[in-house]
Amino acid sequence: MTRLSVNINKIALIRNARGGNVPDIIKAAGACERYGAQGITVHPRPDERHIRYHDVQVLKPAIKTELNVEGFPSKKFLNLVKKIKPHQVTLVPDPPDALTSNAGWDTVKNASLLRDTVQQLKSCGIRTSIFIGTDLKMIEHARHTGTQRVELYTEPYSRNFHLNRKKAIAPFIRAANLANQLGLGINAGHDLNLENLNFFVKNIPFLHEVSIGHALVSDALYYGLERTIGMYLKELSGG
Repeated sequence: MTRLSVNINKIALIRNARGGNVPDIIKAAGACERYGAQGITVHPRPDERHIRYHDVQVLKPAIKTELNVEGFPSKKFLNLVKKIKPHQVTLVPDPPDALTSNAGWDTVKNASLLRDTVQQLKSCGIRTSIFIGTDLKMIEHARHTGTQRVELYTEPYSRNFHLNRKKAIAPFIRAANLANQLGLGINAGHDLNLENLNFFVKNIPFLHEVSIGHALVSDALYYGLERTIGMYLKELSGG
C-alpha cells in the first residue's frame, strides 16, 4: 500500500500564531504515527513561518516512522539535514518568499546543482527525492542527478480533477510510467485530498508515498485527527 506521510507544517503555523508551544508539534507528530501515519513531513522555510529549523532538530529523535524534510538546497538547509540525517530529503525549487510549492524542478537547467546536492546527501546516507512536474524530459534528466526518487507535483491534477479526472490523471500516468521504467521511486504531493486521492493511487499502482498536509489538517478540524488519518489510509488502500 502507498505510504502516508503527514505534513505537519500547518500545525506549526497554528502554534506560531500565538507563540508558546500549543499545539505541541512533537505530540502532534506522535499522534499521527499512533493513528497510522507511516511518516512525518516538514518543510522549514527561511522565514520560519511554520516549521522552524529547531523544530526539525527536535523532531528527528522523536519520530518512530520516517522523517521527510523538504526544502530548497541552500547552505543553511543542507547543513541542517546533513546534521540530523532524516530518512528522506525532498528537494524543492521554491524561492525564499514562496507561499507554497508551485512548480517542479527544471532538471536540465539545474542539473549541476541537483547532482552535487544529491551526492552530498547520499554520502550522509540520506534518501533523496526531487520535486518534479510531468514533463517527460525533466523526469529523464532527473535520473542523471542520481536521485533515488521523484515526487510528482500534483496540484495540476487536483485543480482539474472535477473537470475531467481522466484527462487530469493522464500526464501523471505517463510521467510515473517513465519514472518507474528508469528505476526511480515515485512519491506524490500537493493538494491531494479525500476526494481525489483514491483515483490517483489506483492509476499510479507503483506509488511509494504521498505527502499530505493542508487538506488533512483541515479535515481534522471536522472529523478529528485519528478519524481523519484513518479516512486517508482507507483511500490509499482502495477505499
